[in-house]
Amino acid sequence: QVQLVESGGGLVQAGGSLTLSCTASGSIIRTNAMGWYRQAPGKQRKLIALSTAALSNTIYDDSVKGRFTISRDNAKNTVYLQMDSLKPEDTALYYCNAHRGGYPAYSWGQGTQVTVSS
Repeated sequence: QVQLVESGGGLVQAGGSLTLSCTASGSIIRTNAMGWYRQAPGKQRKLIALSTAALSNTIYDDSVKGRFTISRDNAKNTVYLQMDSLKPEDTALYYCNAHRGGYPAYSWGQGTQVTVSS
């Protein structure tokens, strides 16, 4: 059973920064494209950042481009999301997952809550 565990969320003022971490069991992170997703209240969960496995290319949703950075440490089996210049509209529950064929590959973890106050 694959386990995805997100951490690092919290309450921050607008303009602040947070770094989220995601660990996974086995070799999931090393062998897969990994994505960060978020779900705001009343909205669908959405992919916002993606890191490919082979070349570690990164792709971002326009809403976070230039402010968020996804990175991975395969040796630590961890994926990170550095979030800078946070805005109130970034408030959401943040999740990570492997990304295959355009879809999340595994069951979701509990996520980590990010709340940005104005």
